[in-house]
Amino acid sequence: MIRLSRLTDYAVVIVAQMATDLKRRHTVPSLSEETGVPEPTVSKIMKKLSKTDMVISYRGVQGGYALTKPASEISMNELITTMDGPILIVDCVGGRKSKDCAAQKKCPIRGNWDEVNNALVNALESIKLSDMGGTSVRFEDGCCCAASKNSCCCG
Repeated sequence: MIRLSRLTDYAVVIVAQMATDLKRRHTVPSLSEETGVPEPTVSKIMKKLSKTDMVISYRGVQGGYALTKPASEISMNELITTMDGPILIVDCVGGRKSKDCAAQKKCPIRGNWDEVNNALVNALESIKLSDMGGTSVRFEDGCCCAASKNSCCCG
């Protein structure tokens, strides 16, 4: 099963919330309150995101975090790989050697997963955060909800 980590899911929610006001400096407590993601988790995500060109951090009394670009310029691939690392549908994508694959030496499809992996990466690159919908997002009882669409992902 291909599945994003919970941290990546939360990162998408947090960045979507930040994208609602690009001029504002967002603090960890305010992002936590606005999204429902616990403060320690928001802090962990923001530290990781601030190491990219997507988010800038400001220190001091007027500190916080701000996006450096609009949601229309942030791809889902960029967010996912920032949080979870490169997308690899199987261990041997791109000629990598796997310690865990017993069939690696005789595998008749070795290397053919690259096309599938590239299609997935390209699809995620083409989908921008702005395409995901919702102008404000939050978590309620572990479910991601988009306020502008008045719906939640789990029901």
